[in-house]
Amino acid sequence: MIYWEEPVPGSLQTCPRLDARTCADSGVIVVTPVLPEGGAGAERDAMLGLLLDGMLAGYGQDVIRWYDAPAALSFSRHLEAICTVYDCSDELTETGYASSQLSLLEDELMGVADVVFTGGYGLWEAKRGRHHNVHAFPSSVDRAHFAKARLAGAEPADQAVIPGPRLGFLGVIDEQMDLGLLAALADARPHWSLVLVGPVLRLKSADLPKRANLHYLGPKAHEELPRYLGGWDVALAPFVVDETTRFLSPTQTLEYLAAGRPVVSTPVAEVVTLYGGLDAVAVAATLQEFVAACERALDLARSRRSWLRRVDAVLSTMSWDETFARMNAEVCRAGGVRRYAMAAEPQEPIAESAEPPASLRKPLAHLLH
Repeated sequence: MIYWEEPVPGSLQTCPRLDARTCADSGVIVVTPVLPEGGAGAERDAMLGLLLDGMLAGYGQDVIRWYDAPAALSFSRHLEAICTVYDCSDELTETGYASSQLSLLEDELMGVADVVFTGGYGLWEAKRGRHHNVHAFPSSVDRAHFAKARLAGAEPADQAVIPGPRLGFLGVIDEQMDLGLLAALADARPHWSLVLVGPVLRLKSADLPKRANLHYLGPKAHEELPRYLGGWDVALAPFVVDETTRFLSPTQTLEYLAAGRPVVSTPVAEVVTLYGGLDAVAVAATLQEFVAACERALDLARSRRSWLRRVDAVLSTMSWDETFARMNAEVCRAGGVRRYAMAAEPQEPIAESAEPPASLRKPLAHLLH
């Protein structure tokens, strides 16, 4: 499996190349194209296409193309594949970053894809009329990893000094977060500590509300996240509710629940649809409702056993392993894949070959500079 990252710019004198690393735990090869500074349009696509062809030379013919963004089609449309997957996690027309060229590429990708996956049911509704084989796969969760937050342990030093009660957010801090609500919540309950763990993207420091009880701890390693979650009383999902989040399926909702934390969210459609029936998930549209929901969640956090049983029953069907098995079944059906595939039933994956052929294990050293 080769994971192709977005290209990064080098200098004007940089020769186009691929940097690569192999993930020790999975064997996945991650490649990063490095291009001369300033390359764009057809010139950029030509360089990427040559790098792609060189990388795949000698790897055999059974290629599955898996796209999570239509833009990559511009330099890989020539590639022959036994199956083409479009794994759609955003509605381009709603993100604010769409262009006419990107929309055309998505139309083209829809035309050549054998199967389309969507990151939620809202996206499935939007895409199912454009393709004959569309399947919804909302976020899943590594339950065992985040459940470590339920066990008492030493807190990270930067969080241990923050007084309780703590209400936390985990994820990217960007334009999809309701910063006004966050600031108003901090003002309404100055004795609560609001803890935000994650990178700030597409926002300037001046855009972020500053309060004595607002704590931005920055991005953390995946292995550290349960330790942070374990020190929270309530988990927050304060997203704006507009066209940019119409198809949002927040991964952290399940991570919060796996960590054993009650959740308070704004009424993002996917959260309401999937988790609105759980006592552990409160949905609030206004500041007053949000504050009241947080107060109820703080009470709920003190009596976990009853509501956690229902949470765990829901989580038992939403693992990444199950999502993989179901996706794998659809890829196999769509592409007629049999060699490394599974039986027709998605719940019972059967590997017909324990190890890929030698041609698929060749290193990339001969391609790298």
